[in-house]
Amino acid sequence: MLLEKLCNLDGVSGNEGAVRDFIKSQISSYADNISVDNIGNLIAFKKGSDSSKKVMLSCHTDEVGFIINGITKEGYLEFQTVGGIDTRVIISKKVRIGNIKGIIGIKAIHLTTKSERENIPKVKDLYIDIGAKDEEDAKKYVRLGDYAAFDTDFELLGKSSIKAKAIDDRVGCYILTELIKQPVQYDTYFCFCTQEEVGLRGSRVAAYKINPDICLVIEATTCSDVKGSVPHGYSTIMNKGAAISFMDRTTIYNKDLYEWLYELAKKNNIPVQYKNLVAGGNDAGIIHLTNNGIPTLSVSLPCRYIHSPCGIASLDDIESLKKLSLCFIKNIGEII
Repeated sequence: MLLEKLCNLDGVSGNEGAVRDFIKSQISSYADNISVDNIGNLIAFKKGSDSSKKVMLSCHTDEVGFIINGITKEGYLEFQTVGGIDTRVIISKKVRIGNIKGIIGIKAIHLTTKSERENIPKVKDLYIDIGAKDEEDAKKYVRLGDYAAFDTDFELLGKSSIKAKAIDDRVGCYILTELIKQPVQYDTYFCFCTQEEVGLRGSRVAAYKINPDICLVIEATTCSDVKGSVPHGYSTIMNKGAAISFMDRTTIYNKDLYEWLYELAKKNNIPVQYKNLVAGGNDAGIIHLTNNGIPTLSVSLPCRYIHSPCGIASLDDIESLKKLSLCFIKNIGEII
């Protein structure tokens, strides 16, 4: 399963090479030209039947994770987070640094003070234990600047859901890899961008270079239909289809565009919902500000426990997102 292979690859922001190389191997025969720019974006160009317009389809290859910034005399690895990670969900979780396995550790509860137990631990209180005897032993396997990713395998949950790391945004990579197999009306650039999780960096470079007439960002987003949340506070609901954004923390989307896409989904019997909360953001935040401004849409997969060791998403929602993105390509002439 292509999505499984993509999710199981490690590609923390700034270290996306394995993901990029795999995607390139999957799409080479479908693109008219493939290039990798100086920041690591993979850009695949496909010529359309009409070259009067340029279309950009964008996803990001990176995932949240960790970078090693210290080794203690006892052989523990100190680290910093890369991207937005809640420290509450990473304690005792498995990670891998290349082929080296480790566990994110913290002082045992028996050794903590009342104050320590009542407060959320800080990253500086955590460490990665790889079973090293001491500092010199650890240095045989790990160097400063090495990346650590969650050690989580893709699995099916029940008959209609998946569990994996990096669903954000390997689902976008999966969909673009499938979409490039389809004929396109206009010259289309399939952009697999880097470093989204640390500031929308790769998409800035790609959008400036391409300067398209329109862009569709394909993402994963928060799904808040979980215990403790109230319905009026839901961002998206799992199994209700792909989510279309009208506003988030970095973008106010063009009303004519997102309403057109929503009605297009309804017309084609594609399950769809609006993303109801305006928190968060994605590469659209920088793309729509590039050059003279680029009309940009964002469609997303609802994902529970996003930015954690294990996200959960619906196979039906993935299919909805795929169909909606394909509908965008096939009907783009209506809107530009």
